[in-house]
Amino acid sequence: MLSVEGLRSRYGRIEVLHGIDLSVGSGEIVTVVGANGAGKTTLLRCLSGVQPVSGGQITFRGEPLTSVPAFRRIQRGLAQSPEGRQIFTNLTVEENLRLGAFIYDDDRVGQDMQDAFAMFPILRDKRDLPAGGLSGGQQQMLAIARALMGRPSCLLLDEPSMGLAPILVAQIFDVVKNLKSLGVTVLLVEQNAFGALSIADRGYVMETGHITLSGTAEDLIADPRIREAYLGV
Repeated sequence: MLSVEGLRSRYGRIEVLHGIDLSVGSGEIVTVVGANGAGKTTLLRCLSGVQPVSGGQITFRGEPLTSVPAFRRIQRGLAQSPEGRQIFTNLTVEENLRLGAFIYDDDRVGQDMQDAFAMFPILRDKRDLPAGGLSGGQQQMLAIARALMGRPSCLLLDEPSMGLAPILVAQIFDVVKNLKSLGVTVLLVEQNAFGALSIADRGYVMETGHITLSGTAEDLIADPRIREAYLGV
C-alpha cells in the first residue's frame, strides 16, 4: 500500500532523513521504533505532506505521492494522528470530529461519528464539552478518532502512547490492534518499542535518520541488540 524509497528531508541546511526505505503492505501494522530525535516524526510528516521532501519517492496505492499536497493525500486515503495530539482545545469534541471529516459532505459522516463513539465511548459522553477539558488519554482518543473520520485506508500514528499512564497505553494499543480487524492499515511510530512491536506485524528501527534494522516484529523483539537498546533487557 505504501512504499518509501531513498527518502530524504532537511531542515534548512541540515539533512535529518538520509535515504529512508520502507514499505507497508495492505492490512499490516508496521511500526518504526527509535529514540527521541531519530527522525521518526519527520518521516511521518513527509508522508502526510506537511514536511518538504528533498529526495526520494513516496508511492501510495501504486501512485506517486511525493509532490501531492497534504489535503489531497487525505482524499487519497492517507491520514495522520500527529504527535502531541494537536486537537482544537476551544472546540467541542464533536466539532473536532467533524473537522476530521472536512473533505466529506454526505450522510455517512453521521455514521462515521457513531462509529467513533462506539470505539471510544467516553467521547460520546463528552461530545458537547470543550476538547481542552479532556484528560491526556481522552485527547489521544480524540486525535485518533478525528483522523479516522477522514476514512483512511492507511493511518499514520505518531507516538500515541506519549505521556500516558500504562493502563491507558494498553487501551490505545488495543485500539490500534482493532483497527487492523476493521481493514485499516497502520504505520505506527513509537518510542515504546516493546508495546509497538507486540502489536505489529513488522518493524523498522530508526537511528539518526537511517533505518538500521528491519524484520518481523517477533524477530526484532528477540534480537539482542533491540532488547538491550530499547527493551531494557
